[in-house]
Order: sequence, then C-alpha cells, then structure tokens
Amino acid sequence: MNPLSLADWQARSEQLRPEGRAFIQGQYCDAVKGDRFATLNPANGLPLAEVASCDEQDAQLAVAHARTAFRRGDWSALAPVARKKVMLRLADLVEQHAEELALLETLDMGKPIGDSLNVDLPSAINCLRWNAEAIDKVYGEVAPTGLGSLGLITREPLGVVAAIVPWNFPLMMACWKIAPALAAGNAVILKPSEKSPLSAIRLAALAREAGIPDGIFQVLPGFGHTVGKALALHQNVDALAFTGSTQVGKLLTQYAGESNLKRTFMECGGKSANIVFADAGDLDKVAREAAQAIFFNQGEVCIAGSRLLVENSIREELVERILTYAQDWQPGNPLDPASAMGAIVDVTQLDGIRSHVAKGVEQGARLRLGGEPVLTDGGGCYFPPTVFDRVDNRQALAREEIFGPVLAVIGFDSAEEAIAIANDSPYGLAAAVWTQNLDKALNTARRLESGQVYVNNYAGGDMTVPFGGVKQSGNGRDKSLHSLAEYSQTKTTWIELGS
Repeated sequence: MNPLSLADWQARSEQLRPEGRAFIQGQYCDAVKGDRFATLNPANGLPLAEVASCDEQDAQLAVAHARTAFRRGDWSALAPVARKKVMLRLADLVEQHAEELALLETLDMGKPIGDSLNVDLPSAINCLRWNAEAIDKVYGEVAPTGLGSLGLITREPLGVVAAIVPWNFPLMMACWKIAPALAAGNAVILKPSEKSPLSAIRLAALAREAGIPDGIFQVLPGFGHTVGKALALHQNVDALAFTGSTQVGKLLTQYAGESNLKRTFMECGGKSANIVFADAGDLDKVAREAAQAIFFNQGEVCIAGSRLLVENSIREELVERILTYAQDWQPGNPLDPASAMGAIVDVTQLDGIRSHVAKGVEQGARLRLGGEPVLTDGGGCYFPPTVFDRVDNRQALAREEIFGPVLAVIGFDSAEEAIAIANDSPYGLAAAVWTQNLDKALNTARRLESGQVYVNNYAGGDMTVPFGGVKQSGNGRDKSLHSLAEYSQTKTTWIELGS
C-alpha cells in the first residue's frame, strides 16, 4: 500500500507541469500548424495542459522520420539481445517514474490513484519486461526438405507501425501495443486518445533516455478524425494497431483498404456475458467479483462484465448480494487512495451513460440501484454503481456498450438458454462461467462465441495468454507470443545446395 495520502497527491498535482507537445524525431515540438487543445481533469472540469493537436502534416513528418529510422537499421537490424537491453532499461525508467506517471493517469482520465499506481503501472512495466525478455527467445524455422535444398523461414519486422490507443487505460494499452512492436524491430508512431494523452507524451522522453533511437518511437497527440485518419490512410504505414470502439475500428479498417492494404489489428468493443449457474458455489465470492467486473475503473473497461446472466433459482439472492457489494464502489476523489471508483472521463461520456440509463427505464428494465450522477457540486463527472434487473436481451441495456458502471441482470433457466443469450450479441470479447461442474464449465466455454472465457473468476490471465475478441469485437491480439508474432512477418529463403 502506497503511503502517500490525499493531501500528498494533491500537493504533487499542484506542482505538476505536464508536457503537452508532440514527440517527433527524438524531441518535443509543437504541431506543424501550432494548433492545441486543452485536456481537462474529469474530477473538477479544470484544464490540465495545452496539448499539441497534430494533423495530416504532422503524420507525414513522423512517418517520413520513422521510415528513415527503420531503414537506417540501428534498431530494426539490431541483434534481439541488444533491443532487449534497451527495452529493459525503458521498463526500469517507467518503474522509477511510476508515481509521476500514475498521477498523470489519474488527473487526465479520472481513475483512482490506487488503481493507477497498483494496477496500471505494474501492468505496463510487466508488459515491457515480458516482451523484452521474449524477443531473443523466438526462433525461425527450417523446412523439412531433401538433402539438395535448405528452406529457411525467418521473421522480420513489418516496418512502420501506427498504434492508436484508448483513453481508459492510457499507459497500459500503449505498452500492450508498443512493447511487442518495438521488440520485434519496428518503428512505432503512437496516437494516444485526445482524452488522456499525457502519460504517452511523457513516455516518449523515457524511451529516448532508455536508448531507443530517434524516429523509432514517436508520439502524435490529436484527434481521430485528423491525425488518426491520416495515419490510417498513409501509404508508408505498414500496420495499424487499434483499441477502441467497433464503429471506429470499422472506419480504420476501411481506410487501410483504401490506402496500401496495411495490416490491421483491431481490438474493439464488448458486451461481455458473466454467466452464473445455480451450482456456482460461494455466491458471496461470485457477487464480489461480479461487482468488481462492472464497477472497476468506473465501468470504463472493454471486457466489463456488463451482462450478468443468472440462473433464475438464485437470481434474487445474487442480486441482493451484489447490491450490498456495490456500496463499496461509490465514487470519490480520484486522488484519494481510499476511493474505489473515480470520475467518468468527460462530460460526453457521462451524458452517454445517463442516456443509456434513461433508455433502460423507458424500455421496462427494473432499476435497483443508482441511475443519476453524484458529487455534482464540484464540476466533476461522477456516476454511481447502477444495477438493472429483469433485463431482456433484446433491450438496449443488453446490446449496446455503455462503458460505464451499469449492470444489466438477465435471468435464464437452462445452460442452453444461457449460451443462446450470451451469443446473441454482435460482440465476442470476453465471457465468464461460474459453476462447480467441470463438464458444464468446459462445454459452456467451448460453445461461447468469445475470444476469452474465464471460469470461476472474472478477467483472469497474465502476459502469457492472448487478449482479444471475435465477431465485431475485432481480430487483434494483445499480450503473449501471439501478439509478438503480429508485429513481424515471415520470409521464406529457399537455397539449392551443390552436389
């Protein structure tokens, strides 16, 4: 437990002077046109920093530098063990600056400082170290040929990779993209969300300090319809990695096809089903984890367990327990280490949550808890844990990604019905199954249309397993060796040997 108090964090926030400029060719700089935008603190609505608003001209400049740096070879042709040492230095620097980076995350995005410091930063550091350690342990192949031939299958970096990341886990998601891409030898241009760009901008200076060559890692803050679109359409960007909404993911995929048919790795939206059978066992544990699955990070989580499917014989009992645990998730000052939930990222997101709640009431779902913004006097964006019961899977509450602390409880009477409800969704990012019956757990998991299934837990996993979805949740995979493979391409070399 970090010993810093609310007063300590507030004092540090007052002294903080965040960098807001773009990072191109190894140095901070203004956008070419000089445009800026203000990033706001969602806890009070006050401005944090003026941030460079990059556009097509900045993208052209950064891509040109990235292409030159990639072809120069001082990173792409560097021995994997040497890249590994630089990446490990970067991880060490991030760890040394963990409190500063955590504070930037909390001020910029609104999440509790305890989560920024104890969840996001360790995850980001671990991701950097894991990929660094993996890169010199990935081998090529030798084809099974006859004695007169030798077939080599080697892996090479893709070239210039653009990574567009979301606002909900700014630094962690950035590391999920840049760590494997850099480890594989690529040049990377990171476009952070305009809602939370500050930690990515700070990361750039640490990367240069670690020894990553100029032009190999650049950061372009700005908006999706300007610099994001420019990167997606650029003929010299070889791959595009994205985490965000399905709507934007479709648009970026279209841009990739309209330009140079660049590779796209899309990790998009979700409406995950958390399925609880009557034989789940310890309902107190289930209720506690079900609450965390939807209320953690203010519900602004792509894999949030937003659809709770409960066997009807235990539904009311489980809902009552969740309502009790929800009291532990009331929002508070994000800088207070005691806060379990912080602020919603901005007014637009807050208004969207309110709209979804109103639609749920209008369509006949039963509101059991929450439903209205709280702590409204200080100019911040706060929404409490909200629970709906008696939700029909055809209602908007069960079909649309809300990205807020809103739980939709749906009853079922059989495994067949639960699977049908869970799969009746355009999304397939994550799901969970709670049962003490191993056959039921495995059979249900196999039939769920989901990239990830958790059994008797929610959101389990580590860097050794891939993270990603199916259907309209996208096709990309973060984490694990599968992610590292995405950022490289195979080359076949066929050699005819002399007699």
